[in-house]
Amino acid sequence: MISGELKRYLRDNTPIRISRSLRDLAYRAMQAKEALTAQLGKEPDIREIAERLDVPKADVVTALESISDPVSLYEPVYSDSGDTLFILDQIGDGNDSDGWIDELSFKEALVSLNEREKKILYLRFLRGHTQMEVAREIGISQAQVSRLEKNTLDKIKGNQ
Repeated sequence: MISGELKRYLRDNTPIRISRSLRDLAYRAMQAKEALTAQLGKEPDIREIAERLDVPKADVVTALESISDPVSLYEPVYSDSGDTLFILDQIGDGNDSDGWIDELSFKEALVSLNEREKKILYLRFLRGHTQMEVAREIGISQAQVSRLEKNTLDKIKGNQ
């Protein structure tokens, strides 16, 4: 009876409700994963686990994802000199209707930039360099990089 109450407590006090059958499948998948790891000498992929359990791969994926703890979209994934990236910054919907318009506007605005401005934006936002790293690479001061970056972004905003 105590064991049953503990299981009920753990089942009912999770952030997200998950069906018992899905949790059971996840538990069986974890056991199969451990057995296959010992048997194969490497971590099995989803296909191998699904074959061992004789269930569709999609069900195994859903079950394993259902037992992972939820993470806040505002969970920091990277922080460098005060510029923190959150999970929210890393995800997005590529199917929104305004995305392609924004992309075209951005490409059009880039045409008006000189090579140094393009390089600064490339290093800062696509390569993730700090202003100090960009300054060292280009051969100017960090303050100049900051000013050029601001002016370049203002120029792009003005073209849209």
